[in-house]
Amino acid sequence: MQQHTRHTAHQHRIVVVGAGYTGASAAGRLAARLHPEDVSITLVNAEPDFVERVRMHQLAVGRPLRPRPLSEMFAGTGVELRLGRVTAIDVDARTVTVATAPASGPVTGAGAVTGAPREADGSRTVPYDTLVYALGSAWNTHAVPGVSEHAHAIADRPGALRLRDRLAALDPGSPVTVVGGGLTGVEAATELAEARPDLDVSLIARGSLGDWLSPKGARHLRKVFAGLRITVHENTEATAVHADRVSTTGGDVPAAATLWTTGFAVHPIARAAALETAEDGQITVDATMRSTSHPDVYAIGDAARAAGPGGAPLRMSCASGIPTAWQAADAIAARLTGAKLPTTVPRYFNQCVSLGRKEGLIQYVTADDRSVNATLTGRPAALYKETVCKGAAWSVAHPTLNLPTRRRRVTAAPARRAATSV
Repeated sequence: MQQHTRHTAHQHRIVVVGAGYTGASAAGRLAARLHPEDVSITLVNAEPDFVERVRMHQLAVGRPLRPRPLSEMFAGTGVELRLGRVTAIDVDARTVTVATAPASGPVTGAGAVTGAPREADGSRTVPYDTLVYALGSAWNTHAVPGVSEHAHAIADRPGALRLRDRLAALDPGSPVTVVGGGLTGVEAATELAEARPDLDVSLIARGSLGDWLSPKGARHLRKVFAGLRITVHENTEATAVHADRVSTTGGDVPAAATLWTTGFAVHPIARAAALETAEDGQITVDATMRSTSHPDVYAIGDAARAAGPGGAPLRMSCASGIPTAWQAADAIAARLTGAKLPTTVPRYFNQCVSLGRKEGLIQYVTADDRSVNATLTGRPAALYKETVCKGAAWSVAHPTLNLPTRRRRVTAAPARRAATSV
């Protein structure tokens, strides 16, 4: 078991909330950059495992996924893991409120859940000097009637497991409808049709199928959909979800199970905490991922309204999230140690789409994420996508990519006493 780091009065307290791709990457990178005598790093997460969110469509169709316990991932790093759900953030008091189960106890390998007062309701208050906000996003119902009651989502592991159970109970020939023609919807529909050819799979797309792809990419997507016998309702909008069908602008589509994949919504805690946010609730940040309203708060991944090349907002994705995590971690370390601030602007190279286990599509894009007429398709693309997924998980556990690094000593004043510094 990892020796638990003792927090001392002079340590700068860094708290990272959320241990997805971005939060886990940021915590590990900070631990590799900063000396443990000068800082304490606490990672708060609701689940004990790191979840590969990009594989939730695989989990939903019953494919087993490798468990990745956070306790093992952070063993020996000095990062302290606290299990619990973040319920509030007080940016004035600089505290995070974490709801924990009464029976929760020490987390082996990454440290124990200790050192914070427990309230009568089982919650704990965790103080911070610097907060890294990485709570990510969840499914977006767009206020469509019946979605919350009758549809499934694969934005997280519990949702994917519920859908898995529902699909396992369906008889051959049952209709399954995927709502949403974006990356998540396309991957889910093809994975499902390949794994369960006995089901009648449909996809509802507001625009045309693959309208974000190049013409070559869109043609390949249509070819794969035809081969998997997926029915596509294009230029169609879902208006309501029922227990046995989806109502659309083009009529009713039968659905013994409905999967809703029409984009993501960010966690509402940021706005409730009085952080400056964009219209969709994303925290507005500068080039170093620092909050534009609270300099002791950094936001990364889906939670951040961060600018990419040309100033356009980065899209919610793993491809955007990990670079913003590195940017924030390096900026925090630089400010605390007096080093040079990072100036890299996150950019895109391609969009990797799995189309089942045997097919894939790699759409190459410009730095600002516009498709070009260059693609990789077929089995090579499927292998490429699998390599990218494995690489993303590996990079979370190896946030400095195994490059030589040293833990620097803190020389600068804590963020709360340097709010006006750049």
